[in-house]
Amino acid sequence: MTDTPTSQPGAHVLDLAAFADYLTSRLQGVTPPLAARQFAGGMSNPTFELTDAVGRRFVLRKKPPGDLLPSAHAVDREFRIMSALKGGAVPVADPLMLCMDDGVIGQAFYVMAHVDGRVFRELELPGMAPHERAAVYDAMNATLANLHRVDWRAAGLQDFGREGGYAARQVKRWTGQYQASATDHLAAMDRLIEWLPDNVPTEAETTIAHGDFRLENMIFHPTEAKVLAVVDWELATLGDPLADLAYNCLPWHMPDPRRGDLRANDPAATGIPSETDYLAAYARRTGRADLGDWTFYLVLSLFRLGAIAQGVYKRGLDGNATSAAALQRRDVCRNLSEIAWSLIEQAGRD
Repeated sequence: MTDTPTSQPGAHVLDLAAFADYLTSRLQGVTPPLAARQFAGGMSNPTFELTDAVGRRFVLRKKPPGDLLPSAHAVDREFRIMSALKGGAVPVADPLMLCMDDGVIGQAFYVMAHVDGRVFRELELPGMAPHERAAVYDAMNATLANLHRVDWRAAGLQDFGREGGYAARQVKRWTGQYQASATDHLAAMDRLIEWLPDNVPTEAETTIAHGDFRLENMIFHPTEAKVLAVVDWELATLGDPLADLAYNCLPWHMPDPRRGDLRANDPAATGIPSETDYLAAYARRTGRADLGDWTFYLVLSLFRLGAIAQGVYKRGLDGNATSAAALQRRDVCRNLSEIAWSLIEQAGRD
């Protein structure tokens, strides 16, 4: 669904015979036996492609094994937000079944329909013409704007999060998550922990916030610049849309050794918009003329991403990470926090 599947790593081997019995008794259209392959990529909830005896495909997403941080890996929240959005302006994979019983496969999980399409891992979209790149980025922008325009009350999500106070809660949450998984002393993280609470802006609106909205978390039509499904809803809640937007804009501010770097992007040559033009398109689509304290939102996004990376690294040390690559994340939190602090210093000079 989101990448090329691989064979199952040992920590995530499924008892496929027992699982097939469970699914066939609860999900229509499953013909055993099942085959399962884990999707590569992603460091959080293990995700598998399931194929039954007649070739019908499903996707299984479950919590990772081991001791987990409080409120992390909430597959039930993923299932709920996808169910609420199904059939609306924001495309999602069809959520089919949720199981919170750890006794079935060892951890809570849900099953959704498989979506065929393209997933773009590389930010610079190599091999595409400039107009094709422009269309992909515009589709991503439109999808985020549509998400932030969803009437979450009408969707039955009044208790999916709290209205207002999102940024302050995010600062508190990710400070706690970072401190619970810290392994090294990081001076920049300590400075951010002091700076963020004192610089929380006043929020103007509450919307659905995806929490991990980026190019990689969308499945595109096989030949068109059309989003077929937004995936990885683990961090979704009611929140500040500008925090979602800032996270989506991080590639214009930080390098990613695996996905690329838009800091030196030339829109005229690549077709990929500048951050300024991308923000203008979002503002036009949502009617938001004021994007608030942009530096704060960028810093918060980097801080949160650093805390997440630290948690991934700690799970790698503990032996219950989704991917063996988790142990390569030791310096990610340090690097992100230093970029965040440099943005604060730059804003002070401007």
